[in-house]
Amino acid sequence: MSEEGREVTASEKDFRTLFAENKNKVTSAVPFVRSLGFTVTEVTKTKVHGRLPYRDDLVGDPETGVVASGVITTILDSLCGMSCGLKLNAFMPVATLDLRIDYMRPAAPLVDILAEAECYHATRSVCFTRAIAYQGERDRMIASAAAAFAITGRPIDRKAVT
Repeated sequence: MSEEGREVTASEKDFRTLFAENKNKVTSAVPFVRSLGFTVTEVTKTKVHGRLPYRDDLVGDPETGVVASGVITTILDSLCGMSCGLKLNAFMPVATLDLRIDYMRPAAPLVDILAEAECYHATRSVCFTRAIAYQGERDRMIASAAAAFAITGRPIDRKAVT
């Protein structure tokens, strides 16, 4: 049963399995995300989870060791885009239309950043998403995001992904 209260179809299960099995390919498809070292760690029914390992070259303020806010924005934007595929049940090309990031606190130095995103609504042309970044406990957020994505093309052939 899905979170929406309906049965999950076989094709949805197949897509989620395909996404989970190819999560490294999905992440590496975006060169900047790949260069950050960001990885997708889990794909659930409605969410994509990821991890950004702490690295000195991602620091925005050398005196404090805090990761640059643009790095956090990038991983939240990318995860939100990836979550659109779960809602659409297909690898779909999407483009960010609108992105709002609320920063709650700086990321602690030397600690990996965890993040998760979900697409909570989709129309024929737009997906609506939300995401959070945190360290340690999920409720101690570094940042939250709300974004809208334009669906920019047809589904990507699943065979091209595997």
